Amino acid sequence: MNVAIVGIQGVPAKYGGFESLVENIIGSNCSPDIHYTVFCSSVDMPDRRKEYKGCSLKYVGLRANGISSIPYDILSMIRVLRGFDTVLILGTSGCVFLPILKLLSKSKLVVNIDGLEHRREKWGKLARWFLRFSESCAVRNADVVVADNKGIQDYITESYNKQSELIAYGGDHVMRDVSEKQQQEILEQYGLKDKEYAITVCRIEPENNCHVTLKAFAQSRKMFVFIGNWKHSPYAEKLYEEYAGVENIRLLDAIYDLDTLFTLRSHAAFYVHGHSAGGTNPSLVEAMFFGCPIIAYDVVYNRETTNNEACYFSNTEELIQILSQEGLEGTKLKQFAEQHYTWQHIAAQYEKLYR
Repeated sequence: MNVAIVGIQGVPAKYGGFESLVENIIGSNCSPDIHYTVFCSSVDMPDRRKEYKGCSLKYVGLRANGISSIPYDILSMIRVLRGFDTVLILGTSGCVFLPILKLLSKSKLVVNIDGLEHRREKWGKLARWFLRFSESCAVRNADVVVADNKGIQDYITESYNKQSELIAYGGDHVMRDVSEKQQQEILEQYGLKDKEYAITVCRIEPENNCHVTLKAFAQSRKMFVFIGNWKHSPYAEKLYEEYAGVENIRLLDAIYDLDTLFTLRSHAAFYVHGHSAGGTNPSLVEAMFFGCPIIAYDVVYNRETTNNEACYFSNTEELIQILSQEGLEGTKLKQFAEQHYTWQHIAAQYEKLYR
């Protein structure tokens, strides 16, 4: 069975949740009778390797993110008109082309609509209108719609009166075999001690409530490690300027070394998740595997992902109150993740859709 994947920057994964999804459903988690072809950005992936983990890689000469993601996705879809049993489309940026793809192609069209992109604060009115229109094209023309969260699934049913398949993300890829000596060296490098700090890993966006979490920790005086892209936008730069000098806050640029990330997350006293938009967020799923308590922003997506086993906040004052509590628990979160968020399970769910 030949399956094409459209809508990501490329593999090996270097960017976001969809890239991690593809990275982990190909390779060892893939059934032997399925062959993937992944469409990648030659601008973002300049090494242009032809194969990776047993799948074929094809390239489109545009960036995969920002406004160029629309023509990037459309050009990718044009190239999958023939030769594939199934086309898996990740995200809805280019789905204004989906009615034409459906008309001209005999492939089964599977679309993961991701979060509700048109609700994100960073977009203007025109962009939000376009994103909502593109989402509508995706849902109405896909043979199968995938929702990564029960909250997104309910939204699809209520908004479009269409059934969708619920498939979340995996997170077990974050577990690493790092020696005690190496872990201690990494902690010393960042001036941290076991279970004496909180941690967040995310993009610095308003809808991730970075300003709320930073304000709370600045007032609570608890040690806080915040890993993100601090040079990404005026919003990020302003927060960095305001909080970089606060004694108990460490603002770290994005870390891609998996051993370092594993060490920093596994030794944290708890994880703080401020996302208010989207569905099942990969960084939240990953955090659950470490078995530490999680404090998450109080929206339906985060409650569904954590099975209502986390602590939840809606503003700075509520977060400060939670930070003052003792004996927060994370064991049930780890157990739930091990039952529902392994990549072998996720890969099998996608393959069932193809068939």
